[in-house]
Amino acid sequence: MARRRQAVTIKHVAADAGVSLQTVSRVVNKESGVRPEMMRRVQASIDKLGYVPSIAAQRMGGSRSYLILALNDRERTIADWRARQGTDWVDQMLLGGMLTCAEHGYRLIVELVDTHSDHIERELLAAIAALQPDGVILTPPHSGNPLIINLLEAHGISFARIGSLTEGPGIRLIMDDTRAARIATEHLVALGHRRIGFIAGPDDYELSAWRVDGWRTAMHAAGLPTDDLLAQGDFSHASGRAAATALLALPEPPTAIIASNDQMTLATLELARERGLSIPADLSLISFDDTPIIRLAHPPLTAIVQPIAEVTAQAVTLIIADQVKGSALATPVTVPAAMTIRESTSWPVGHESVSRS
Repeated sequence: MARRRQAVTIKHVAADAGVSLQTVSRVVNKESGVRPEMMRRVQASIDKLGYVPSIAAQRMGGSRSYLILALNDRERTIADWRARQGTDWVDQMLLGGMLTCAEHGYRLIVELVDTHSDHIERELLAAIAALQPDGVILTPPHSGNPLIINLLEAHGISFARIGSLTEGPGIRLIMDDTRAARIATEHLVALGHRRIGFIAGPDDYELSAWRVDGWRTAMHAAGLPTDDLLAQGDFSHASGRAAATALLALPEPPTAIIASNDQMTLATLELARERGLSIPADLSLISFDDTPIIRLAHPPLTAIVQPIAEVTAQAVTLIIADQVKGSALATPVTVPAAMTIRESTSWPVGHESVSRS
C-alpha cells in the first residue's frame, strides 16, 4: 500500500525559510511589519513546498479567526431541504459567500437558528464561543431581530444584515424588493391587466411589507384598485394555496397574481389548473425567487430574480473591510433584483382583440 503523503505544515515552511512560526503566520496573513526580503524568503518556501495555510496557522498571527458565520432560519431551511422542491436560497448564499471568503483566505460556516426560540441567545452565544467568528451574516428574519443585533454589537463582532432596513448597528444590504414588486406589477399593467392580486409573505420578514408597497405604488399609479386584492401567506405551499383560493373566490377575481415566493406561486398554479384555468390565457402569474422548479414548471414562470449570491458576496467583502478599517457602512447597500419574463404572463382574455382593433 502506498504511503500517505505527509501534509505540509507551517512548521515545515518555517524550517525551510529559517524563520519563526510567527513570521510565517504574519506573511500568510499579509500583515505589515515584515521586511521585504523576509517576506520573499517565506513566500519562496511556501511556493516550493506547496503549503496551503490552515485556519489554525492563520490564527497564530493575531486575534482574527478567519471565519465568517452565516445564520439562517432553522425551521424554514430544514422544511425546504426535507421537501426537496428545488429551493436554492442556501445554495446561492453559499455560492456568493464561500467564493468570496476563499478569495480573502476566510471560511464560511452556516448555522441554523430559530429566531422565535426562547433559547436563541444561548444558542448564538454557544456558536460564537465555539467558532469565534470575525463576522456574522444575518439573513431574514434574523436580520431584523433586535436581540440578535444587540448581542452581536455587545460582543464587538462585525455583522451584515441582509434584507433589513431597521435602524441600528450592522451593515445593511437589500435587494430593493419594493422596486422588484413594482416592476412586476407594471409589467402586468402594461399587458392590460386591471385586477392584479398579490400574495404577501409573513410580517416577520421586513421585505414582505416592501413588496406590498411596491405593488400598491404601481397599482395606484395606474389608477387601479387594491382593496380586496391582497392576501397573505407564510411562504409555505399550503399558505399560498389558501391565499390563492381567497383571491380566486372574489366576485371579480384577478386576471393576474404576483406571489412573494416560489412555493406560494406553485400552489397558485396548481389550484388554477384544478379549476380549469389556463396559464396564462385565464390567469397570468409572476413569482419571486426564481428557483429551478419555477424555471422548469409548465409553463415556465415569469419571476423576479433575487441576486442572493451577489448580495452575500457583498456582505462578506464589507465585513472583511470592516475588520481592516474598523468602520462599517452606515448607508444601506442595494443590490437590485431583476425580472425574467417567461411564458406565464400575457394579456388578459379579451384584451388582445381590443388592442389590435
